[in-house]
Amino acid sequence: MEIARGSSEILEPVGSNVDANGIPKGLSERDFVRLSTFIHSEYGIKIPPFKKTMLETRLQKRLRARGIRSFKDYCEYVFSPDGMKDELVYMIDVVTTNKTDFFREPEHFRFMIERVLPELIRGERQLSIWSAGCATGEEPYTIAMVVSQFLDHETRGGFEFVIYGTDISTRVLATAKEGIYDEERVSTVPLELKRKYLLRSKDKTKKLIRIGPELRARMVFSRLNLMDSDFRFPTKMHVIFCRNVIIYFDRETQENLIRKMYRNLAVNGYLFMGHSETLHGMDVPFVQVAPTVYKKST
Repeated sequence: MEIARGSSEILEPVGSNVDANGIPKGLSERDFVRLSTFIHSEYGIKIPPFKKTMLETRLQKRLRARGIRSFKDYCEYVFSPDGMKDELVYMIDVVTTNKTDFFREPEHFRFMIERVLPELIRGERQLSIWSAGCATGEEPYTIAMVVSQFLDHETRGGFEFVIYGTDISTRVLATAKEGIYDEERVSTVPLELKRKYLLRSKDKTKKLIRIGPELRARMVFSRLNLMDSDFRFPTKMHVIFCRNVIIYFDRETQENLIRKMYRNLAVNGYLFMGHSETLHGMDVPFVQVAPTVYKKST
């Protein structure tokens, strides 16, 4: 049989464990269960069977990076002492989903300006705000713009605020710490705030912007696994943004996490959830004050 010219490079031996690009194939059911069970128990992230292909695709990056030729060998490595020390954090980096935008769900920021900030600054000298699952930093930097602009309008010079941004992925935290984004990423930032808080790259061909130093100085970014049995911050939070995070957890994990949020929130502090999330029916002591906005009253 004649093989068409140029087609030989896309052929592969029968029974090969890799495709034509050298990418390993076939995460076995046993290894899928082993990995998904571990990820759920340690990090709270659900990976149901219909997401097996997604897990395969994401893990292929780590197999290539480590030069490992099969998912079976990769699993053995991940669960070895060396793998738990050197590879686990990178595996979680590729497994987690990080979707975020500047001024995402803008009604929350309007509520901040109209109710939350006027109320809080009457009784505080400094605000502490936590962005849980901050990904690449768009959410905490949005919060910083909103708070800074509000304080300027209120002529509250000298009033301090700090924003804690946490995520389980070291990869996205590195981007957040740099505060550098493609121009298209900031299209949702109002023009007034762009002029005030964003810096354009001197190299016009790169089309990059950077968050100004006055806002970057307000940030404390760190890695945090929300499944840790108990975590504490240096101070109680006045506002917590935990948006589009608990949707990846089962109900029991969601309730446990919300209780941790409650413990880390100051009395009369606010919790903002994503618009696809709700605390309805949960045994948690929050009072709803607006759609997906909750308050700790005692």
